[in-house]
Amino acid sequence: QLQVVESGGGSVQVGESVTLSCVLPPFVETSYSIGWFRQARGKEREGVSCITVDDVALYTESAKGRFTISKDSAKHAVYLEMNHLKPDDTANYYCAPVPVQAQCLQVPKDWTWWGPGTQVTVSS
Repeated sequence: QLQVVESGGGSVQVGESVTLSCVLPPFVETSYSIGWFRQARGKEREGVSCITVDDVALYTESAKGRFTISKDSAKHAVYLEMNHLKPDDTANYYCAPVPVQAQCLQVPKDWTWWGPGTQVTVSS
C-alpha cells in the first residue's frame, strides 16, 4: 500500500534532541527521494530535509547543522535526528516520497497518502 507511518515525536525542552522514524512501503526508498516535512499550528506545511535514492542529504537553512537525515533500506525506514531543538521547531512532522529529486525539499502537491505525522513540541 501507499501508507507511511511516522513516530518518535514528543515534548522536549530547548536544546534537547529527538529522532523521528518513517516506515515506508517496501522498496519505495529505492525509487524515490524521501522527504521530511512539518506543519506548525496555523501555518502551511514546509520542507525540512530529504534524502535521495543515492543517499544525498539535503536540508533547509534552519535544519542545516542541527538535523541529520538517514536511511535504512533493509528496514524500509527513513530517520530524522533533530538536535539543539528550538521553540520554532514545534510542529507535526510528516514524511513522503518525492518523485522529482530536484524538488526534494518541496512539499509534494500530488501526494495524498500522508501519514498521521508525529508531534514535536519544544518548550523553554
